[in-house]
Amino acid sequence: MKKKALIFDMDGTMVDNMMVHHHAWQSKLAEVGKEMTLDEVIATCHGMNDDILVRIFGDQYAFEERDRISAEKEARYREIFLEQLRLIDGLPELLARAAELDIPMGIGTAARYENVDYVLDNLNIRHYFKAIVCDRDVKKGKPDPSVFFQVAQTLGVEPEECLVFEDSPTGARTAFNAGMEAIILTTTHKAEEFETFTSVRKCVKDYTEIKLEEELAK
Repeated sequence: MKKKALIFDMDGTMVDNMMVHHHAWQSKLAEVGKEMTLDEVIATCHGMNDDILVRIFGDQYAFEERDRISAEKEARYREIFLEQLRLIDGLPELLARAAELDIPMGIGTAARYENVDYVLDNLNIRHYFKAIVCDRDVKKGKPDPSVFFQVAQTLGVEPEECLVFEDSPTGARTAFNAGMEAIILTTTHKAEEFETFTSVRKCVKDYTEIKLEEELAK
């Protein structure tokens, strides 16, 4: 096998939740005086929450206040999404098959740790992952490759031996910067947005379109 490990982004990649995040951001930002259209939110609110708030407000808020706004937004997201929480089609089967093949798996996400726990524990899938890296574990957010490098190191594999699953251009750029190939889930972005990324193998609507053994052998 040419690929020895799998790395998953979480939001939009394992669970189809990005529109819920966008609506939660739009609502919370309006509360603190920043009215944004949904299209503006989608274009602006990506990456680590603190980076998003600095991008929008500059130095208007101290870190402690940004952290409070971020935590309140995420609590709102978790409340809204709970009834819809499920893995993207085909992912349960892919995770089970990878485990059967003894392929180590990790998560590299910009999400807050509370949201990672929320997904892994509510869906009872934590046992699949030997490495979990989230916002509090890295100093720089995506597209800086450190998040994927840290996952690979914990899994005990070289970066080029990892196959990444992502859903955004920023995530695709992160994989490229890490020297990793990626498969894109088109939950939030259109396939044509990834045409310039030489590291992207393919774009799929869900995991039912992926034949794991074939992808590992490439």
